[in-house]
Formats: sequence, C-alpha cells, structure tokens
Amino acid sequence: MSRLQFIRGWRRSALGFFRYHGAVPQSLRCLQVRTKCDEMRGVAVGLYEKEGDHPPKLSAGGDEFDRQAGGKLTDLIRESGLTGELGIGRLYHNIGMEYNCLAVVGLGREGAGYNHEEVIDEGMENVRVCAAVGARALQLQGCGEVHVDGMDYAEQAAEGSALAVWRYNMNRRKRDRTHIPKLELYHSSDTEAWTRGLFKAESQNLTRRLCDTPANEMTPLIFAQAAVDALCPCGVTVEVRTMEWIEDKGLSSFLTIAKGSCEPPVLLEINYCGTAPEDKPVLLVGKGLTFHSGGLCLKPKRGMDEYRGTVSGAALVVATIRAASALSLPINLSAVLPLCENLPSGMAVKPGDVVTLLNGRTMRVMDPSVAGTVMLADPLLYGQATFKPRLVIDVGSMATGVTSALGGSATGLWTNNSFLWKQFQKAGGYSGDRLWRLPLWIYFKHLVTKFGNFDMCNKGRGPASSCLAAAVLHEMVPCSDWVHLDTHGTGMLAKDGVPPYLLKDRMSGRPTRTLIQLLYQLACKCPAA
Repeated sequence: MSRLQFIRGWRRSALGFFRYHGAVPQSLRCLQVRTKCDEMRGVAVGLYEKEGDHPPKLSAGGDEFDRQAGGKLTDLIRESGLTGELGIGRLYHNIGMEYNCLAVVGLGREGAGYNHEEVIDEGMENVRVCAAVGARALQLQGCGEVHVDGMDYAEQAAEGSALAVWRYNMNRRKRDRTHIPKLELYHSSDTEAWTRGLFKAESQNLTRRLCDTPANEMTPLIFAQAAVDALCPCGVTVEVRTMEWIEDKGLSSFLTIAKGSCEPPVLLEINYCGTAPEDKPVLLVGKGLTFHSGGLCLKPKRGMDEYRGTVSGAALVVATIRAASALSLPINLSAVLPLCENLPSGMAVKPGDVVTLLNGRTMRVMDPSVAGTVMLADPLLYGQATFKPRLVIDVGSMATGVTSALGGSATGLWTNNSFLWKQFQKAGGYSGDRLWRLPLWIYFKHLVTKFGNFDMCNKGRGPASSCLAAAVLHEMVPCSDWVHLDTHGTGMLAKDGVPPYLLKDRMSGRPTRTLIQLLYQLACKCPAA
C-alpha cells in the first residue's frame, strides 16, 4: 500500500465525521494530502432522517451516486451509523472514479414544509443547511469543483452552498486565501432554479463584501465606484451626485451628518427599468454610513469597528437591484443612496442643533449617534418628489432597540400597509431570512413630534429607540405606501444563532434575498400567503 493510499484510508475513518457547521478540526487538517485545488472534485448529497424502523433515506442525487457506486454508499452509511440528523454527516473518499470526495449530510425529516409557528419553510431551510455543510466541508478538503445535489429544492441548494463557500479574504496574502470552489448542480435538470439561487446568493455575497471591507477601503467615493462597477454592466443607470449638487438641492439633513468628516459625501441615484417607462417605480432608500463613530456622541471603542457595517442599507439596495436586473424582473426600481461618514471634528453636528428639512419642518439633532433618521430625512423627501413612486422602502441599521427585541432572529419591519407586511412575511418564509412587524402607533409619533421649539427630534423620548426611529422616518412619508427595515440586529456582524451558510463574526448581508424575493412577488403579482 502506498503512503498516499494509507493517508486517504485513514482520512476516510478519522477525518470523515463533521457536524452542523461543517468544520474540520485544526489538528486533523494538517494531515490532509495537499493537491492542486483544480484537481479535486467533490459531490454533496443529502440523507433524510430515519423514521421508526425505516433506515435513513438518501436524496435522489444520493440514490444515483449509490447506484453508480454499486451500493457501496448504502453500506458505508449503515456502517457509520448516520441517522440523517440535520447538518450532521461524513466525508468519504475514493468511492467512485469521477469524484475524489463525497459528503453525505443529514437533511432532517423528509416532507418538511411550511411551519406556520416558525414562519418559515423548513424543507427549504433544511436543504440550505445540508448544502452549506456539505459544500463547506468539501471546500476545506481542497476541492476546486463542488457538485451539489438539488434535493428537490435546487434554488435553495444553490443559495446554501454559494453562501457557505464565499469568503471575504482580500486583505490576506494570496497564498493564505481560502479557495472558493466552482459550484455545479448534481443529478437534477432544474438548472433554472439553480441559476436563480446562485444569483440571489451572489447578491448577498456582494452585500457582505461591501459591508466587511474596512472603512479606509470603502469610503463614499469608493462605494460609489463599486456600485457603478456592479450595476452599469447590467444595464442599470447610476448617477453619482457630488457635494456641489447636494448643496444645490438643499439636502441639509444629509450634509448635517456628513460635514464631520473630511471624506466628501456622495449621493447615488440608481434606476432600473424592467417594464414600461411610464409605470411608477418602487423607491429604495438605503442608509450609507461607510463608518459610524457616533460623531460627538462617540460610541464605545470596544466594538466600534463593527460600525463599518452601517453601510449595509446602501449595500443591500445595490445588491438587490443587481439581482433584479440579472433576473430580468418586470418592475421599475429607483434608488437614492446617501453615502458619508459620521465622525467627530470641529465641523461635526452638535447635540441640540436644529436642521430645516426640504418640506419646511425642523428637526433637532438631540443625539448625533442616532444618525440614520437625520441623514435619510431629506433623501426620502427628495426621492418621492423626483420619482413619484408607488411604494417606498427604506433600509438601514437605525437603532439598537430592534436588536434587544429580536436579536439576530429577524429584521424589524414597520409599515403603514398590512398587505405589504403579508408580502414581506411570505418572502421571509420562502428565503429563510425572516422579518417581523413592529408597531407604528400614534403613541410613538407623539414622542418624536410633540416639542415646543421645533417640529421633531431625531431621537424622541423613551427607550423604544427603533420604534421611535421608524416614527421619525414615517413623518417623511405621509401619503405613500411605505416600509421601513431596521437591519441593526441582522445586517451587521453575525453573532448568535448563525446559520451554517453564514460565518460567525463576519458581515451577514441580510436580508438581501428576502428583499429580492419581495420584488419578485410584486413584479409577478403573487398573492400574499
């Protein structure tokens, strides 16, 4: 027996077991046989959980692989004691001639569907988890090409695997970067759904990249260039508005936050025309703070680096429009993205300063660290006056209250239209990235508007910070159908309860796929669940 055969045989038994997150122990990784990534090909298949006296059942792709291998896979599963428990599996080597490595991962209960209590389609989510664990395990084995079983949900398999293998590693030496393998669909003809899933996952990965890039490498101007590079080749129009234009249009609330930094602010106007030009568009407004120090109300130094992720609203909008164009959605989209930094300096806004908005009302900046409501106020007013939209959606990490309420379980949603909430709820259940509606009561309106010397306050009164921020923004949209998404708990660093297709302590890119799915439902006029 050669040394290579011995090591591969050892790995089959000792290295083969992996759990929910698809991690391989560091002590075992050093014993892997290093070959060129492009020379290794792997395949990931699913295994449904055993029920009663019935043994675990392979997915359709797994059955096909087992048939080609002459039943060897079934024997190995029986010997290894795999039960099909979700996210738990084994790696096998040299079973067939076509692939170097095979990952068999638990799919959970067969026939799982929409769970009304959890507000999620468990069958689709199980496929994402299974595909993610398998693809990542094969990636860590050095596979340059990974084939993933569609498992009856090719779109979700593509999402899980593409999200799991992606890495932001641009600031590492090239030789130390984790190789991102090429993904292919295994034993399924549903290539349309697979491609759609890849588009959605790649869009979320774009959001992750824009958010995870250090602030010195993602200034407003650099972000603007990245948006142009991502959207213009897709036929999307991007207008880059500079300081002179912003001052000429009188977007004072935006400049109030931007003037504390030496980096010049930028405002992006984006237009995607997917249907008749005369049709009213959906207006997307994304908070684009490329770094948020809190201004003169400085945030604690511990964890301040996370606030490079406050550009997530703008990043999510760019990625969503890119996906809409790639999928050729029959809908018109317009976007207004104010981009700046919020830093302390002699020019920075002071607590208690008052700014006059485009609609003539005044806003007191009680707390410069609550910058989202201030910087989005005039862009919201400008966008409605310019584009006359049928629906307004603003996105951004606004306040910590939503994190205290929901953690990372769901993105907070506020709306003045219950039909839109039902559509978002349906989209979240389909994408596996949920949203949850929070109140937009007159109670909160009074807490942000009832003042003697000015019309409203950016912070309001009381501890319900996210509801108060939503109430302030609602004042900018008095007549239109409107949705506000607060991504403070979901769109920044993934911390607790992280699904295996994302990485802990890295930017999540959420809820990009949910917003894409919502636009698909609106474009195709899908009824709410």
